Amino acid sequence: TLSQMEPPGNPGGTPVELELTLENVESALYQLYFDPDMEHKNVAQKWLTQAQASAQAWHFCWALLSPDKIPEVQFFGASTLHTKISRHWSDLAADQHESLRTQLLSHILQFSSGPKMVLTRLCVALASLALNVIPQAWSQPVADMVRAFQPHKPDPEDGSGAKASQDPHTHCLTLLELLTVLPEEFQSSRLAQARRGQLREALAGEWAVVCPLLRQLMQSQDSSSQVKEKVLKCLSSWVALDVPLGEIQELLHDCFTALSDPELFDAAVETVVNAISQPDCQRYINALLSLMPLVLGLYDQLKTAAQDGDMETSHGICRIAVALGETHSRVLLEQVDHWQEYLALVNMILFCTGIPGHYPVNETTSSLTLTFWYTLQDDILSFEEEKQCVYLQVYRPVYFQLVDVLLHKSHYPSQEEYASWSSDDKEQFRIYRVDISDTLMYVYEMLGAELLSNLYERLGRLLMDPQQSAVWQDTEALLFGFQSIAETIDVNYSDVIPGLIGLIPRINISNILLADTVMYTIGSLAEWLADHPVMLGGILPMVLQGLAKPELSVSSVSTLKRICRECRYDLGPYAQDILTVSQVRHREIHSNTSQCMWLMQGLGFLLSALPSEEILGRLHSLITPHIQQLDTLAQQELNPTNKQSIIHIVGMLASLFTTLDINRQADCLEGAASSRLPVPQSTQNPVSSEEKQQTSYVVVVLQQVFTLIQTILSKWLHDSEVVEAVCGVFDKSVRTLLHDFGPMVPQLGEMLGEIYSAFPQASALDLARQMVHIFAGEEHHIPHIRSLTEVLTSTTLTIFQQGKKRLLAVKTCPHLVMCCRGMESS
Repeated sequence: TLSQMEPPGNPGGTPVELELTLENVESALYQLYFDPDMEHKNVAQKWLTQAQASAQAWHFCWALLSPDKIPEVQFFGASTLHTKISRHWSDLAADQHESLRTQLLSHILQFSSGPKMVLTRLCVALASLALNVIPQAWSQPVADMVRAFQPHKPDPEDGSGAKASQDPHTHCLTLLELLTVLPEEFQSSRLAQARRGQLREALAGEWAVVCPLLRQLMQSQDSSSQVKEKVLKCLSSWVALDVPLGEIQELLHDCFTALSDPELFDAAVETVVNAISQPDCQRYINALLSLMPLVLGLYDQLKTAAQDGDMETSHGICRIAVALGETHSRVLLEQVDHWQEYLALVNMILFCTGIPGHYPVNETTSSLTLTFWYTLQDDILSFEEEKQCVYLQVYRPVYFQLVDVLLHKSHYPSQEEYASWSSDDKEQFRIYRVDISDTLMYVYEMLGAELLSNLYERLGRLLMDPQQSAVWQDTEALLFGFQSIAETIDVNYSDVIPGLIGLIPRINISNILLADTVMYTIGSLAEWLADHPVMLGGILPMVLQGLAKPELSVSSVSTLKRICRECRYDLGPYAQDILTVSQVRHREIHSNTSQCMWLMQGLGFLLSALPSEEILGRLHSLITPHIQQLDTLAQQELNPTNKQSIIHIVGMLASLFTTLDINRQADCLEGAASSRLPVPQSTQNPVSSEEKQQTSYVVVVLQQVFTLIQTILSKWLHDSEVVEAVCGVFDKSVRTLLHDFGPMVPQLGEMLGEIYSAFPQASALDLARQMVHIFAGEEHHIPHIRSLTEVLTSTTLTIFQQGKKRLLAVKTCPHLVMCCRGMESS
């Protein structure tokens, strides 16, 4: 962080007006760092960027590095030097390269004691210089750097011109900083492919000098923890250059030793993980195998850390184990002579998965391991069948243990503890359970039906054996396991599902978290229930019981919707109960729009499958209270509360009409004696028999409330949200009913023309486009569609001609073009 020093007086005029001199550069820097006015800062920033790009920058950067300057000014000088070397190298003649290198080394030595930010930028600048001249003009950069930083009096004839510091420790840290940033600068530089390859080869050759130096410093008793930490970071930087694993083997052994030192632990973990995560390591199998005992040797330290609640240590060791096991899974599986070692590593990772404590409050380690189990399973199942069978004998028992561990880790804490968690912790735990759910679903591929049988037997013992302690978390976890698998895997042919359906009513759903999982589990089995409707009688009362509880509204509404969608043809005996409970629930969840919409969609499925003579009556009883409320709102003043209520009710009707389609029932029953339901001889139905040989109850309702909708639009025409909601009702209806929507075309076409003429809106055009697309080809609708299209075209052309609302016209024009094209194609 740049220090907050006060500038010496007024830094002067606006920098953009200044000449490019050292004094003016400093003035602009003070303005950038200390002027409270952001506009002034921006002006200074722009001018300084231009100054860095200028030819004079090669000269003033050195003056800015003077010892009497403040750190902010020195930092800008070092940054400018790096910018010039990395971006403007061609400015320099070849005979200037040597003197620049000498100057840089000298200044690095000067700043070896700090400030750290200035030293680092100077080291990066020298690294950038090295990348410009290696190997042609600087054949041994690392050796020269080491020699320049030797802690002894410099040779007066030494070309470096560096003044040695009296502090060997500082010297050593500076050299390590320089060696660390060299590979980093290579990785971040933009280089041509050929040049990158040439430099990579040259730097790989320099490893022969770097390696013994790092080894010596790691093993020296004189090296401080600070030096050793810097050595570890330096090694981590160099391994990214694909240094052969065999060449860093001894240094990696030193890293494992450093893991026992708390001061070095984090840096050692990072270095080991970086080193063994390099894909190129797989070429060095013997070196890789030599790491196995080292990683397994950390098991005791891991167990102690887990027992003591030392999250940092357990997290770090887990990262190392997973890096080795996951990155090189297939290679290590193929080393059949070492199968016991790899199995031990897998069990070590299993311990990490099941590490004690609740994620993320007491531990953050277990989540690191989940992708490993995917990788291991994929690698095992990728072998040819004979080999696969051998591996499955060894690893299937491990995966059954994994299921137990994952279910245990998915346990909720006690209600008191869970209530004390922050909302962020609860959200992280929810995501963690989703990850566990995905893992269980994936593991099913390896374990198959035996996994479901295992879960069922355990659940049966819990619910049927009075000797079993009734801990609700155990029941919830097993149901969570079932749900995870049933959500994505076809379990319709599983022989344990009937037993599971029989067990579910025995579960006490007084605990809300358990009840939620019960609901979602039932929902995941909705397709199975559709094939076995006789089981609905035992399950549906639980769902309706859940629906009556406000705390279960999300899970119970979601589950009821799924059951109504999948089992609608078998819900006739339960229709009245479902409608009664749903209407009560509607009043209670009025504020939650999404749940109301889900519930209406579910009821749409339910009504669609009822006998045709029952539908209209039940439909009226369902929507009449909402229509009455809408009628009341239509007479009231315009205010935000009334607006939201109107949008909410209209949205519910739209959701209902999305799924209310008796044609679906007719289609599903096709192949029986009749593919169409008879037309009820009801005088309530205004749909003529010429239009369709089947009643569309959505059209009945829309025609009955059409006048009310016109009243609402007349008052709220200039509110695009209300108009969009109203158009949405018709849009969803026409998409669902298609040609059965025909009776509405004349009056809706006329209303759309009036809406658009009075106040053009895109939602009206969207609806018009749907109508044109579906009905323009039907002869008896062509006059109405032509009339609508003419109104839309005329109104839009008028907007363009008047030059008003030009932006709106541009936005609506594509919609209009689509309408016209639909008309032309018909």
